[in-house]
Amino acid sequence: MKTLGLDVGTKTIGVALSDAMGWTAQGLETVKRDPEAQDVIPDRLMEIIKGNDVSKIVVGLPKNMNGSIGPSGEACMAFADLIGEHTDLPIQMWDERLTTVAAERMLISADVSRKKRKKVIDKMAAVMILQGYLDSKQN
Repeated sequence: MKTLGLDVGTKTIGVALSDAMGWTAQGLETVKRDPEAQDVIPDRLMEIIKGNDVSKIVVGLPKNMNGSIGPSGEACMAFADLIGEHTDLPIQMWDERLTTVAAERMLISADVSRKKRKKVIDKMAAVMILQGYLDSKQN
């Protein structure tokens, strides 16, 4: 059984998937999202969930630096609730503070062009969210 990691934004959702042992996270893709339909799960995301033997979903929770939850965090929690209603899978929220910044730095250090970074940044953030969760379970 695999764990799915999501970096939920208003326009895109970065998607990562664990290996069957739950040790490593691999980036899958970035799923486009309709900004006007924030209460809809994209069909492609449901295809990924159904087609990959997913047993749990980890959703990044963007907290403020002081630990409080702002509008982005509330939107991610609402999306997580929506996924939970449609899949019956356990949903785990995971603190994602600075994951996008860390993903951006990693891509810059790998000399990835700005244009290419934009295409993969959400997927990389999903990998970092999921890997952080998986690492916490190993310890």
